[in-house]
Amino acid sequence: MVTPSKTTYKVAILDLYEGQANEGMRCIRAIIAEWSSKNNIQIHLDEFNVRQHLAVPNLDYDIYISSGGPGSPLDTVDTEWEAAYFNWLKQLELWNNSADCFPKKNAFFICHSFQLLCRHYEIGNVCKRKSTSFGVFPVHMMEDGHHELVFNGLHDPFYCVDSRDYQVIEPNHEKIRKLGGAILAIEKNRPHVPFERAIMALRFNEYFMGTQFHPEADAIGMAMYLQREDKKNVVIEAHGLAKWESMVEQLMDPGKIMWTYNHILPNFLHEATKELVTL
Repeated sequence: MVTPSKTTYKVAILDLYEGQANEGMRCIRAIIAEWSSKNNIQIHLDEFNVRQHLAVPNLDYDIYISSGGPGSPLDTVDTEWEAAYFNWLKQLELWNNSADCFPKKNAFFICHSFQLLCRHYEIGNVCKRKSTSFGVFPVHMMEDGHHELVFNGLHDPFYCVDSRDYQVIEPNHEKIRKLGGAILAIEKNRPHVPFERAIMALRFNEYFMGTQFHPEADAIGMAMYLQREDKKNVVIEAHGLAKWESMVEQLMDPGKIMWTYNHILPNFLHEATKELVTL
């Protein structure tokens, strides 16, 4: 039997959306609130606007989630906000690597944050895609993905909401091994296209994990969002009517996006809080 080591867990969300309208932050908040209610666990939640206010959390938090965001993950090298972001990351690494610091602190990195860490750790080639990836797509597990506790309950393949102009390919397996990491999942196989399959999920080390896709995507909320006339017109203009219709249809399939929503981040919260209990 495990007993919570304290009555309230502190969670920090690092907001990388730069003030742009998005569904990601709403979805992350909703997952945390639902998980808190379901497990009868009190959560104190704070948000940090990294790119606009150079705001980053200190080490007083138990769990960290770093969001997606707009723009290139390659063009922000040496910016003030990125320096603040990686300084926070370094402090978190130092804490987790110290034998004197306990409990250890878990962090989850989504989409843009995932790309930043892959560039920072030199995991692979972070580069622009030939075309934008936008829609609902299957994600295929690697061998390590089948043993990943955060993936418990997922099918292989499972489905994700993908929205990106960049990718991580050509993984540096030696670097990943030295970090104590593992590639967990890659994008769908496209034998008719002569391009390498991108990394879609990665465990950077024992306490850091990330996904290229959006595990926080709420199927019902996103379907309603896409059916707003202004958003519908934007998607159709950029990707065509068939893509819009396909995405709305797949969002409503309970075995696809809602399944991913109900498993990955809730599993992450469950595993992360194991560090915060006493036997």
